[in-house]
Amino acid sequence: MALRAGIIGFGVAGRYFHAPLLRAAGFHIPAVVTSKPAPAQEYLGDVDVLATADELLARKDIDLVAIASPSPLHVPHAAAALRAGKHVVVDKPLAPSTAEVSELEHLATQSQRKLSVFQNRRWDSDFLTIKKLIEQGRLGKISSFHARWDRFRPQVTDRWKDRDEPGNGILYDLGTHLIDQALMLFGQPEWLYANVFSQRPNSKTVDGFEILMGQGALRMTLGVSLMCADGGYRYRVNGSEASFLKAGLDQQEEQLKAGVEPDEHFFGGEPTEQWGTLVHGETGRREVITPETGRWLTFYEKMREAIEEDQPVPVSAAQAYDTIRVIEAALTSSAMGCRIDLQPAAPLVSR
Repeated sequence: MALRAGIIGFGVAGRYFHAPLLRAAGFHIPAVVTSKPAPAQEYLGDVDVLATADELLARKDIDLVAIASPSPLHVPHAAAALRAGKHVVVDKPLAPSTAEVSELEHLATQSQRKLSVFQNRRWDSDFLTIKKLIEQGRLGKISSFHARWDRFRPQVTDRWKDRDEPGNGILYDLGTHLIDQALMLFGQPEWLYANVFSQRPNSKTVDGFEILMGQGALRMTLGVSLMCADGGYRYRVNGSEASFLKAGLDQQEEQLKAGVEPDEHFFGGEPTEQWGTLVHGETGRREVITPETGRWLTFYEKMREAIEEDQPVPVSAAQAYDTIRVIEAALTSSAMGCRIDLQPAAPLVSR
């Protein structure tokens, strides 16, 4: 019998990310929690639309709960789901603090349930391409990694993301993806220096940041601005043999919003005008690189295997802890105006 998943929250993340990916990975979705029934009924058909998370968690026909509610609700919703004996996927960020991540990890261990974090950008086309180039040694020894996610959104909205609440702001939103990708490629930094700021008029949350991280001779630079009309390069990776330059965003989000299903054969592909360039150091020759296919579906396929076969979850709470730990250090660095040395992280059960 197919595993049964319930979704808490059916906004952009619930409707366009979790629901299509869950279905394509073989999950059945009997119920969702949302205040707007129409989108859920239109997409899922015969689905129970519930008003509260408690109603969903009380049901016996739910094996996994995907939490796509606003970030300030992630911790209470995840804790309640684990206490109710459900396996849990939480959209990023898992929690605003490492202390809360540890609490959720402890709850998951106590309840003997799987807990994972939806860091879907690990399966972006561009990131998978960079990972492959590094693994193949085509760049040589990496000296610097630069990743940006700039946008032009100068107006503050009345959406929950722009409210001054724990877990909100661009550092927790897009920053979690950039940090997670850097940690996946290179491991934990030894130190960091950060400038975290708000630039938009009447902004109540962080809407920009610059983080410099070091690990031996390697430098990692991560940044986001919401006041940038020209996105420029998303990635610039420099090594002893070559550099890789990449502009443009992975296409999966736009494809899902356009109604393309994640199991269609062309899903996750990139237009040729966005393909990255490998610049060879000795000759300066520029080589266009055929990208890897993006595949967010891998996340929920691995989550299904974790539940059915007791395999590791695709993104562990321990990995989420490491990401939030960097965010906490970045906030401290920016507030104090100094470099923060990062000691080895405390062990968690899921490491």
